[in-house]
Amino acid sequence: MKLTKGFKIIALAAAASFMVGSFAGCSSKDNTLTEDGKTQIFVGGWPKNEGTDKDNWAARQARFEEANPEFKIVPDYWSFDLKSFYSKAAGGQLPTIYGTNFTEVSQIIAAGYSADITDQLKKDGLYDKFNPDVLKLVSSEDGRVYAFPFATYALGMGFNVDMMEAAGLMEADGTPKQPKDWNEVAEFAVKIKEATGKPGIVLPTANNNGGWIFTPIAWSFGVDFMEQDKDGKWKATFDSPEAVEALQFVKDLKWKYDVLPANSIIDGTEYYKVFGTGGAGMLISAGDMPAKLTQYGMKPDQIGMMAMPKGPKKHVTLTGGSVTVVSNKANEKQIEGALKWTEVLYKPTVSDDMKASSIEGMNLKLERGELVGVKSMSIWNTDTEAVKFTNDLIESKANINMNHVKLYNDFIADMGDCELRPEEPVCAQELYSILDGCIQEILINKDADCAKILKKACNDFQVNYLDNLDY
Repeated sequence: MKLTKGFKIIALAAAASFMVGSFAGCSSKDNTLTEDGKTQIFVGGWPKNEGTDKDNWAARQARFEEANPEFKIVPDYWSFDLKSFYSKAAGGQLPTIYGTNFTEVSQIIAAGYSADITDQLKKDGLYDKFNPDVLKLVSSEDGRVYAFPFATYALGMGFNVDMMEAAGLMEADGTPKQPKDWNEVAEFAVKIKEATGKPGIVLPTANNNGGWIFTPIAWSFGVDFMEQDKDGKWKATFDSPEAVEALQFVKDLKWKYDVLPANSIIDGTEYYKVFGTGGAGMLISAGDMPAKLTQYGMKPDQIGMMAMPKGPKKHVTLTGGSVTVVSNKANEKQIEGALKWTEVLYKPTVSDDMKASSIEGMNLKLERGELVGVKSMSIWNTDTEAVKFTNDLIESKANINMNHVKLYNDFIADMGDCELRPEEPVCAQELYSILDGCIQEILINKDADCAKILKKACNDFQVNYLDNLDY
């Protein structure tokens, strides 16, 4: 992750615009000690409303303070949002620790508002236990760590086992043949349609879902959607031959190969419905995809997962997830306490409580008829105790032939040459909306010019969004 000067410029400018309001009527969280000498840890995202969630957090607080009497947990009801973040950061009002997403963390780090937690992670014996592919996403170029990742996913390919078998794309042991690149995805889709009469693949195109799925395809063709100059300003850069090639690939799925559904307007709900009702043989999705399909009557042994294919320029997949960030105002003792608070839930070791809750959760999945067999991408190395326990539990409870999902499970366990890449750093949702329009146009109009469409889209994104950022 490259931490650029530009991020700091954006953050500091935004902070300055809120400076007056942030100091008025607020007390700083630099009072780190209670009267009896305990270190205070202000925990953001605390549930506001009475109920189970708030009760659970209070119970966790009591357990933590009993086990760690040198710390005092102080609830803070602020949850991360960009509108209030920079004003709170500039005024020293951030909680000691709070949660956010991978989409935001790079800007927070670059702006200097997150604490360097590397030394404490090493002291706690956790640094070397992290999945290195995930740790890169919260680290600077010199390997310093600025956030604690606690949940993550990576996109792969889902497939309908019955359709793949009909098309001769399954091995005898139930392992699918893996399309190595997007050209082979198109070839697989053609075989599926020839064998079943159904579309070989479905892609979303609406409500930002199309742009979201298109970005990793485009990255693999060598597309960079935006870049930041030395002054911190963002420039749209997807008016490029690589972007044209990527969009042409999607167009070819419709007009050259004829392997997409007839409906060209497909949002996220329709996306899974089409696949779940047997309306397409493949789709791009994360490992949580199977849980979305039981409502459509798809049985676990009909669902498979495999790795994300390569593009002509690189092997890349989109990742997302959640992190906890420690405020840059935290002192060493607060960093220690904040990480202890986080580690209670996300340890690489196994406790009796963790075992019991994991088994209960797995049994609930089975009762609901969900697929059990897909392994989650972990923040920890595969040889850690927690990952081994979880993976062994999945295999012992699996309700499918595990070879149906072997290629995806192997993929997330060892990414190899595949680059994990989070969503675009600024205006991602606006970009997705614009890309939705591009995709819809080339799927509706056989004569649509990909280059002209992208030229206009790139300019629109620049003028309507990037030029309006607060620098």
